[in-house]
Amino acid sequence: MLGFKNIDKTQEAVMNRLHGDRVIWVIILLLSLISLALIYSASSSLAFKEHTTNFAYLMKQLRFVVLGLLALYICYKVPLRWYRYLSVPIFVISIILLALTPIIGTEVNGAKRWLSFGGLTFQPTEIAKITTILYLARILEVSKIDTYKQFLWKVVAPLGLVCVLIMIGSVSQALLVALISLLVLIAAGVKFKHLLYTMGLAMCALVLIVLLNLAFGWFGRLDTATSRLKKFFGSETEQVESGGMTAAEQKQKQADETFQADMAKIAISSVGFLGKGPGKSTQRYVLPHPYSDYIYTIIIEEYGMFGGIVVLMLYLWFFNRCVKLVKSCKTVFSSLTVGGLGLLIVVQAALHILVNVGLLPVTGHTLPLVSLGGTSLIILSCAFGIILSVSRTKEVAENKEKQLATAGSSVAGGGNEEVAAGSEDAIENTTENSDN
Repeated sequence: MLGFKNIDKTQEAVMNRLHGDRVIWVIILLLSLISLALIYSASSSLAFKEHTTNFAYLMKQLRFVVLGLLALYICYKVPLRWYRYLSVPIFVISIILLALTPIIGTEVNGAKRWLSFGGLTFQPTEIAKITTILYLARILEVSKIDTYKQFLWKVVAPLGLVCVLIMIGSVSQALLVALISLLVLIAAGVKFKHLLYTMGLAMCALVLIVLLNLAFGWFGRLDTATSRLKKFFGSETEQVESGGMTAAEQKQKQADETFQADMAKIAISSVGFLGKGPGKSTQRYVLPHPYSDYIYTIIIEEYGMFGGIVVLMLYLWFFNRCVKLVKSCKTVFSSLTVGGLGLLIVVQAALHILVNVGLLPVTGHTLPLVSLGGTSLIILSCAFGIILSVSRTKEVAENKEKQLATAGSSVAGGGNEEVAAGSEDAIENTTENSDN
C-alpha cells in the first residue's frame, strides 16, 4: 500500500509541475502511444526492404517520440516573451535556410527538400511553417497597418517570398502555408480589401511562376502537382496516351499512376467497424508509404471505422481546446500564435485524412505526431510546446491574480485598487520571471 501511495504522490507531483491545458497533454500522450503501435505494424514492408525487423523501426520511432517530447517540453518552458522577441529573427533564418535548400540541399524523390549540417538532416519547410505563424502574430501585434502599402511590405512580401521558396520543393506545402496564413490574417481582422488585393497579386504571381517553369523549369514540382490533379479529377475510363504502347500496356500504366490511391481504397473498403485487428493489415505490404503518407489507411484497416473516428476526434478535441484558449487570451500575439499553430496541426491532419480516404489528390502530408518520425514529428512537437507555453503563462498568471486578489482582500482600502490596476502585460511578465 505504501508503494502505491508513493506512486500516487509521484504522479501528483509530476502533474503539478506540468502547467497548461491538461487535456492537450493527454492528447499528445495518446497520439504518441498510437504512433508507436502503428509504426510497429506499418513498417513491415520497409523493414523487409532494409533487411531488418519491425522492432528496429519501433525503436527508431521511440527515439523520435522521445526527442519530440523533449523538444515539446523545452518549447513549453520557454517564456512567452522570448517568442515575441525572437519571432522576426528566426523567421529571417528560416527564409535563408529555404533559399539554401535548392542550392546545397539533398535531393529525395526528385525534389530538394533537405539540408544537412554537422550530420543533422532536416526540412527547412517544417521550420518555416511555425516561424511564419510567429512572425505574423508578432507583426500584426506591434504594427499599425492602415494602408495597403504597409500591409504589402510588412506582410505580403515576406509571406510571398516564403511560399515561393517552399514551392520549389513542394507545391502542397506552399499552399498549406498560404492557407494557414490567410486564416490567421482573417482572424486578426485585416481589412477585407487588403486581402482581396493580395489574392489578385497571388493569382498574378502564380501565372508568372507557371511561365517561369515552362521557360526555365525552376518549379519542377508544379508538374508533379498538375499530374496528381489530372489523375484525381480524370475519369476512371480515361485512357493514357498510347505512345506506341499496346492496350494492355496503356492499362497497366494507368493503373500504376493511381496505384497509391487504389490500394488505400481497397484497404478502407475491406474492413467494417472494428477492422482486421492490430498488426493484421495486408495493404501495408503494397502501399508505398504506409508508415507516413498513408498511415491513416492502416489505422482504418487494422482498427476499423472505430479507430479512424477515435483518431479524428483526438484532433478535433485538440482544436476545441485551442479555440477555448484563444478566446481566453488577452494579447494579439498569444491568440494568433495559438490559433495559427492549432490550425496548422489540425489542417495538416485533415489533409492527410482526406487524401487517405480518397477525397483529395495525393499531397504527401504526414499525420501529426503519428507518422514515422523525423523533422516533421519533432518540429510539430515544438508547435504543441509553444501552444502549451501560452497556456502555461495564462494559467500561472491567473493563479497569481487570485493570490493577489486574496492578499488584497485582507488589506484595507487601497490594496484592492492596486491589484485591479495591474495590466495583463505586467502580470504576464511577472509570471514569466517567477516561473523561470
